[in-house]
Amino acid sequence: MKIYTKTGDKGTTALFGGTRVPKHHIRIDSYGTVDELNSHIGLIRDQKIDNLSKAVLINIQNGLFTVGAVLATDPEKAILKNGQKRLNIPTISIEDIELLEKEIDRMNESLPPMTHFVLPGGHQAVSFCHIARCVCRRAERLSTALYEIAPFEEKTLQYLNRLSDYLFVLARKLSHDLKAEEIEWIPKKNT
Repeated sequence: MKIYTKTGDKGTTALFGGTRVPKHHIRIDSYGTVDELNSHIGLIRDQKIDNLSKAVLINIQNGLFTVGAVLATDPEKAILKNGQKRLNIPTISIEDIELLEKEIDRMNESLPPMTHFVLPGGHQAVSFCHIARCVCRRAERLSTALYEIAPFEEKTLQYLNRLSDYLFVLARKLSHDLKAEEIEWIPKKNT
C-alpha cells in the first residue's frame, strides 16, 4: 500500500464512499479529532498503569476507530446499490457505552467523593488523561455540530460523551493509585 497518493495536494480528501471534500470540512475535523484523541489514549496506555485499565483503553481505541469510520462515511453513499451498508463493521453499541459506565462506577467505588473541582496534573499519566478528556470534549462538540447537519448513529455521540466522563474518572483513579496530589480548585473570595 502506497502511503502518499498526491490526491490531497490541492486541499481535498476522500470520504468513505469516494466523495471529495475540503480538508477543513467539519466531517474531516470531527474524525481527525477522534484520531487525535486515539493517539492521546495511546499515551495513557503507555504509562505504568494497571493492566485492567490498559485493556479497557485498548477496547476504547478500537471503539474510536469505529467512531472515526462512522464519521468518515458520506451519508449519501452509506447504503450501496445492493441495499447493504457501505460500512461493513459493527458500529457503537449500547454494550460499548455500558462498558464505560461500568468502569466509571467501578473506579468511583474506591475514590473519595469529590467536593471541589480539581486542577489537572499531579502526575504525567494523570495529565495525559486530562488532555485526552479535553480532546474528547472537542471531538464531541465537532461531532454534534456535524450531527445537526448530517445525522449519523446517535450512539456514536453517546459514546464520546461517556468517554470524556470515563477519562475524568480514570484521571482521579490514577491520581489515587500513583499517590499523586489532587489540588482542589478553590476560588478566591472577593475582598
